[in-house]
Amino acid sequence: MNEFLLITGMAIVTVLIRYPVLAMSGRLQLAPWFLQLLRFVPPTVLTAIVVPAVLMPNDQLWLDFTNARLIGAIAAVGIGVWRKNLLLTIVIGMLVFLIWQWLI
Repeated sequence: MNEFLLITGMAIVTVLIRYPVLAMSGRLQLAPWFLQLLRFVPPTVLTAIVVPAVLMPNDQLWLDFTNARLIGAIAAVGIGVWRKNLLLTIVIGMLVFLIWQWLI
């Protein structure tokens, strides 16, 4: 029962925080420069999540060839820059990670 109340409370708080902004979204006119800045939010947030997980999986900086996450991330960045294909980038990055982890 406590879990249900906790989830319900979190849902109510989330709706109360986000609804006013969504309700006013049709009335607000944002500056074009601000809209351009908002395009950088998803890559920035993704970077903030992924980089610590790759470089510090055990709360210590791990820059070694035995770090399979680092090797997979380097492969994913290389494929992503070269091919510009999101699905291929994810598949190759995961394959390199899994194979490297299995080898080491």
